[in-house]
Amino acid sequence: MKVVGFNGSPRKKGNTACSLNTVFTELENVGIETEMIQVGKEKVQGCKACYACDKKQNQVCAMGDDPVNEWIQKMKSADGIILGSPVYWGGVAGTMKSFLDRAFFVSSVNGGLFRHKVGACVVAVRRSGGVPTVDSLNHYINGSEMLMPSSNYWNVVHGTSPGEMEQDGEGKQTMTVLGQNMAWLMKTLDYAKEQFPAPGPVAKIKTNFIR
Repeated sequence: MKVVGFNGSPRKKGNTACSLNTVFTELENVGIETEMIQVGKEKVQGCKACYACDKKQNQVCAMGDDPVNEWIQKMKSADGIILGSPVYWGGVAGTMKSFLDRAFFVSSVNGGLFRHKVGACVVAVRRSGGVPTVDSLNHYINGSEMLMPSSNYWNVVHGTSPGEMEQDGEGKQTMTVLGQNMAWLMKTLDYAKEQFPAPGPVAKIKTNFIR
């Protein structure tokens, strides 16, 4: 089994990366492979609402001049996905959100590429805005029929300079517990999938309020 984690911070060794690595440690302890992908340093444009991915049904975003399509395929092939972001102005970092908007839309209109994968998020913040950012990231997970492990608090760590999250004892414990619960959920699902087959996808009903 494998988990791919996305670091939405431009800092490769910042507090978002440290949070992901704390979760990774617990996953690796039980033999789950991990990979971190650096999103924050890339130039990722937001969705253009061209709907080409819906029309062509090819699991590809029409904007192919950045790594988003490569990342989509990594998410599709993984068993678990972790979304990590620093807090910018009380919300998800811009590059990360541009990536997520495109990746999850491609997944949604191409039959649900991320259905029933285990998904979680982690957030690093200096002072406030952590919980709203967790909520925003969870929208992608909850709206994609993914399965979400919890922790013993909201998945937020505090710190400004790289590595300061190590001093946030409660935050670091939250990440550790998240990793343990994610590993347990993944192992449980893998054990039970043959005895209890997952329900199949259903055709999406769309109700527009303005016609």
